[in-house]
Amino acid sequence: MKLATFEAGGAEHVGIVKDGAILPVPGAPAMIDLIAGFDAWQDRLRALEASETGWIVLDTVRLLAPIRRPGKILAIGLNYADHIAESGRPRPEQQMWFLKASSSTSGPFDPIPLPKASPDSVDYEVELVAVIGKGGRNISREDAPAAVFGYCVGNDVSVRDWQGHSPQWSVAKSFDGHSPFGPWITLADEMPDPHGAAITCTVNGEVRQSSNTGNLVFDVWAQIEYLSQAMTLEPGDIIFTGTPGGVGWARRPQAMFSPGDVCRCEIAGLGHIEGVCTPD
Repeated sequence: MKLATFEAGGAEHVGIVKDGAILPVPGAPAMIDLIAGFDAWQDRLRALEASETGWIVLDTVRLLAPIRRPGKILAIGLNYADHIAESGRPRPEQQMWFLKASSSTSGPFDPIPLPKASPDSVDYEVELVAVIGKGGRNISREDAPAAVFGYCVGNDVSVRDWQGHSPQWSVAKSFDGHSPFGPWITLADEMPDPHGAAITCTVNGEVRQSSNTGNLVFDVWAQIEYLSQAMTLEPGDIIFTGTPGGVGWARRPQAMFSPGDVCRCEIAGLGHIEGVCTPD
């Protein structure tokens, strides 16, 4: 099953996505609350998914960020070998984490802002996003799959010169509109093992990043195990799991975003997100 948050007729809805159409879920709460109460909703959702009426053509609605304001956006750095190599850094012995502000959340097809503070240093990073379901604390690697509600495609948009202002990257990764993800949540039972999907990013049709989620240095289960030792992972928290090599900052010459650039991020089985780079 695929669940989305969308706007139609001036109202916001949660819907089920299937075969190029979307079905509003009557009475559904916001996605973050639906995830928290999924045990009480899943039978009804499965029944609705089999319905033959009420579907809306997907292209006629505006897809929003599946979770409008996640409680936590957690992101790992240097988690593909080729990205580590292009950064010129040694392979991390421990996982390297930073936070992205929840206010940086944006929809899967929203414009990518080029901020006034640094319009010429904005970069792309396609990533697999894991959405926490039941969550918890001190989750073992063996129990980590059960903590995941589903998966999305994300773009960890980064302002590179600001990233050099401090050893901590959180501000540089938290500009408004710089955490697009979606286009929907593909529930975990459709992707029981997220390690093995093709992952790509193109800019104006040119392939910039191409890898496979099986190439993560620290896989999704290791990430959940590590993070949950420090904090309770809660329903609707999202995890950006790392980006492969090919980022604009590391290319020679460098290839940062310019106004009008179209960035498409895609993961096999999860769909794609796409944004036009727009001066803020």
